[in-house]
Amino acid sequence: MIKTRCIYWLIAVLLFGCKENREQEEPVPDEKYEATEQPRDLEVPHGMVWIPGGVIRQGATQEDKQAMGHEKPSHPVYVDGFFMDETEVTNREYAQFIEATGYITLAEREISWEELQEQLPPGTPKPADSLLQPGSLVFNKPEGKINDPHDFTRWWVWKIGASWKQPEGSGSSIEGREDHPVVHIAYEDAVAYSEWAGRRLPTEAEWEFAARGGEENSRFSWGDDESVLEERANTWTGEFPVNNNEADGFEGSAPVESFPPNAYGLYDMAGNVWEFTSDFYDPQYYRKLLDKGVAENPQGPENAYKGYNPNLNAKVIKGGSYLCHASYCASYRVSAKMPQTMDSSHGHLGFRTVATPNMLRKKNN
Repeated sequence: MIKTRCIYWLIAVLLFGCKENREQEEPVPDEKYEATEQPRDLEVPHGMVWIPGGVIRQGATQEDKQAMGHEKPSHPVYVDGFFMDETEVTNREYAQFIEATGYITLAEREISWEELQEQLPPGTPKPADSLLQPGSLVFNKPEGKINDPHDFTRWWVWKIGASWKQPEGSGSSIEGREDHPVVHIAYEDAVAYSEWAGRRLPTEAEWEFAARGGEENSRFSWGDDESVLEERANTWTGEFPVNNNEADGFEGSAPVESFPPNAYGLYDMAGNVWEFTSDFYDPQYYRKLLDKGVAENPQGPENAYKGYNPNLNAKVIKGGSYLCHASYCASYRVSAKMPQTMDSSHGHLGFRTVATPNMLRKKNN
């Protein structure tokens, strides 16, 4: 695994136009795509719930005016039933993993200039050694007027010493935040925890199926009523990114279970922190799936979209975070997603795990 991290973690999301005749939401034949009953030979693991699986139309509906191009076209997918964490993995749970294994997260590891240099344009000068220190990206509320709402460098800073146990950098701690979702986690850090727990990360299709809670065409994990957003999710309230009036009770992350669960009993499927999926990111993937009819248990594209950088590898993240606002990304919608480079981390990205019946039977044996 790469032991360096990219400071510029955001990929420019390309908006692809969708032909109207490719967005016709035809009914999905459901004779062979039935929900899966919870296996009677297995107890629900502690802290998880059974997701029955079945068929949905993944992606944004035609009525969703806030949808980005990579959320379209909607397309039918089927997923088998699975177990999913009720909440995002917390600081307390991640600390138990660290204590049991001695694992060191990517944000805590020393940076190798030789490895980092391979990811940069030829001739890039070496930064001062004082800057080549372990760390992560931390949100920093800017002062004054923001002229370019997409200039994320105004509110994200590279903070030396920032990690899962020092969320704001050296000298900070997670004391008192044990039940908040763990953040500053890179993809391999999430995978390492999942494997230790005998689980895995959800696919994008599994995540979206679970988030919908049985509501196939709704925009949010609770339905279509955006007026109850402050009651249902931890997002940015006020003027992003300069003023958060904490109308929902929080400015940063919130303890898990602070907001009502969806119909499947899952908390924070909208807001709080972004969540990793196992799928590589490709803005054209949905269009490719649509041509295949009903996609059964899709695993994502074989390779990540490279764009302008041949070394770029990004995974799909879902759910939005406490920094999402209607004026900026509205990523608390079920179909919303973003790319996240695998070799970087930041202060509003975490994860939750899933387990299939076969995984649990193997673990029990």
